[in-house]
Amino acid sequence: MRKEDCFELGVISRTHGTKGGLVLFLDVDQPSDYYQLESVLVEYGDELVPFFITSLDAGAKQQVFVKFEDIDTQEEAGSLQGCTLWLPLANLPKLDGKKFYYHEVKGFTVVDINKGEIGTLTQIIDLSVNPLFSIDHDGKEILVPVNDQFIVEVKRKERQLIIEMPEGLLELYLQD
Repeated sequence: MRKEDCFELGVISRTHGTKGGLVLFLDVDQPSDYYQLESVLVEYGDELVPFFITSLDAGAKQQVFVKFEDIDTQEEAGSLQGCTLWLPLANLPKLDGKKFYYHEVKGFTVVDINKGEIGTLTQIIDLSVNPLFSIDHDGKEILVPVNDQFIVEVKRKERQLIIEMPEGLLELYLQD
């Protein structure tokens, strides 16, 4: 499976015990959505390698304790420490309303409710404090904060992101 067809689930943070147990950090909003996993893809070198889960127990916050099939020693488990975990995009829970995944809206047409079509969403710059929509407006980049207050609607079928830009923001980018 290719990374382009997957999303990053988290990372193997450390070993747990002497019989090949591992602690995973799930970098997701709702870790409980993934407590029933049967397998994960582990980025090992340049490959995504499937590992089957024989047991999974919830830990504190975003941690889970797992045991992979055929990983039976602390040394074997240690060789996976620090590896990134992936799942196919099909495993993502469906979102509705104004909620969306960043990869999902890339390429959407961005429409402001007051100014009309702004351009194409080329990427989301994922700054931890304040992510930004990067919108291509006739070759000019316009940056808009990813903020629930500005998002009016996500029209998935029409591939449109309807927003209400802060007053004056578009004009700042369009002035010469």
